[in-house]
Amino acid sequence: MELLLIRHALPVRRELEEGAADPELSDAGLAQAIHLADYLASEELHAIYASPMKRAQQTAAPLAARFNMSVALVDAVAEFDRNSSEYVPVEELKATNDPRWQQMLDNSWDGRDETQEEFGRRVYVAIEAIIANHGGHNVAVVCHGGVINSYLARVLGTPESTGFFYPNYTSIHRVVAARTGQRQIISINETSHLRGTGLPIGLNGK
Repeated sequence: MELLLIRHALPVRRELEEGAADPELSDAGLAQAIHLADYLASEELHAIYASPMKRAQQTAAPLAARFNMSVALVDAVAEFDRNSSEYVPVEELKATNDPRWQQMLDNSWDGRDETQEEFGRRVYVAIEAIIANHGGHNVAVVCHGGVINSYLARVLGTPESTGFFYPNYTSIHRVVAARTGQRQIISINETSHLRGTGLPIGLNGK
């Protein structure tokens, strides 16, 4: 089967005194999600999954509408900072040299409720369960940068991290999963659908 791990589109900045920030998509993010759906429209998809966080659900919505499918929510592919009271797009952190940017780079940011090992385990178990339920299918999972980092690190056999590379907004990461347990990465950071649109792409694009 082919697994498409898709990072959500650009959310708004949200900083609260208490409670989970869980921001919705910005206007640019909503446009990114439409371009994503247009780009994948010519492909065959058998199922669409998403994190329950707003930015992932809203990114998945145009794709689901294009394929006339429902979106199955999977709690275990929510981001490691799901309960954080703040969400600042990483580009803003980098541009202002915010201390949180360096903490993300060295994997020392403490805005999480679980260890790296616990996070990696829940992500891996959830994604492998999706794979097991879809032999021979093409499946999209709209999730988060940390989730994608963690799973691909496991496939590559490198130390698991939530930040060993930067997935761009609505980037597609393709993995072919065989019934034998073999996993092959086909593409990383596929964002041709945003090129030339004038929309932000992320750290690895304009």
